[in-house]
Amino acid sequence: MLNLAFPMHSGSNFFSNVRWTRILALSMLGLMVCVAGCRKDKDLQSELSAEELYQRGNKSLNDQSWGRAIGAYKALQTRYPFGRYTEQSMIDLSYAYYKADEPENAISTLDRFIRTYPTHPNVDYAYYLKGLVNYSQNQGFLEKLMPERVRDRDQSMARDAFLDFAELIRRFPDSRYVPDARQRMIFLRNNLAAYEVGVAQYYLRRKAYIAAVNRARYALETYPNTPEQSEALIVLVKAYRKLSLPELAEGSLAVLALNYPDNYYVLGKKKKKSWAERLWPFD
Repeated sequence: MLNLAFPMHSGSNFFSNVRWTRILALSMLGLMVCVAGCRKDKDLQSELSAEELYQRGNKSLNDQSWGRAIGAYKALQTRYPFGRYTEQSMIDLSYAYYKADEPENAISTLDRFIRTYPTHPNVDYAYYLKGLVNYSQNQGFLEKLMPERVRDRDQSMARDAFLDFAELIRRFPDSRYVPDARQRMIFLRNNLAAYEVGVAQYYLRRKAYIAAVNRARYALETYPNTPEQSEALIVLVKAYRKLSLPELAEGSLAVLALNYPDNYYVLGKKKKKSWAERLWPFD
């Protein structure tokens, strides 16, 4: 005879299956609502004027809804490629990309704006924002926690930011963004010098003395009057001694003593490590 009895399940398994079924159903419902909302939002944007789209983007920007702002500004530029709202929306779109952590899109949009509208009243802000985007890329979580470690990273973004701010100052010396740009340039310049000295010190530890000399001299010539100048001179003294060039070594030491008479190396002492250097386990 055929066994027509249904398989029995334990109560716990039954309720577990019901619970997961409900979770799946709710997830599917949420996804459908989200898709429907996005579609409705897109359909609504297609009916708005340039001014309405711009106001919609601005409201989202003020609400820090970066994704919605990006969508509104992109819709404005697609539907209305010319006009005063479109011009300004490119800057606002760049800012939204910047806040949404999309630096590549921010930079490309700013470059396009600068090329297209070189005489726009707010083009100075475009240069400033471009520098700010590159500046921020050099500031990760670890660097905010330990600012001294910024110098250990690749400095290409820092150099780009420095050049962007320099271009702003050159083109628009009276811009209201110049004072802040100058302060950021000082920070970037000091970090760039520290990076070069750090590389020179690395070569020194690896007994690549000629490379150490070249890097230290580059730091001194390219970034004079920075806090790392004394460390660059110390690298030169040590490297020249290892290369059996006593005259150059003594000359570098004399410059160090003249400019930094209280320097630890001049006084024959060891350098004190900062708390960040003591916590950093890497060579």
